[in-house]
Amino acid sequence: MRLTSYTDYALRTLMYLAINRDRLATIQDIADTHGIAKNHLTKVVHHLGVLGLIDTVRGRNGGLRLGREPEEINIGEVVRQTETDFHMAACFDTQGDGCSYSAGCELKGVLGEATAAFLRVLDGVTLDKMVSREKNRRVKKLVYAPIELHFGGASKKR
Repeated sequence: MRLTSYTDYALRTLMYLAINRDRLATIQDIADTHGIAKNHLTKVVHHLGVLGLIDTVRGRNGGLRLGREPEEINIGEVVRQTETDFHMAACFDTQGDGCSYSAGCELKGVLGEATAAFLRVLDGVTLDKMVSREKNRRVKKLVYAPIELHFGGASKKR
């Protein structure tokens, strides 16, 4: 199973906003951080806003922030809202020609179970869990400032 770039960008946007909760972010900030085209990301951000996952603040000093607490944002829900379908094979597409094996094939059932298991795992994850290590890593970087050692009038940073 592979997520579309649209869902990938949506998840990256939410993660960025969760990690940077101390300030408003811009679409350009997120695009630059992840090497994403700003025009494409704008569509994703708009959709996340419609879903209530992010808030947009207008004005000169405006930007983006999470619309809910990170522990309230379920990743399975986000994936379901941003993916257009979960057609793992041609037999899943009711609009398509189908498959010549469909009458006796077990593949659709197996792939359906696999997709359900995939979504069940994502349903057990919230945004705060996805960014907890990154937030901790950033905090540790900020907390540990260089230690200045003084040796006979000269100082060295360690």
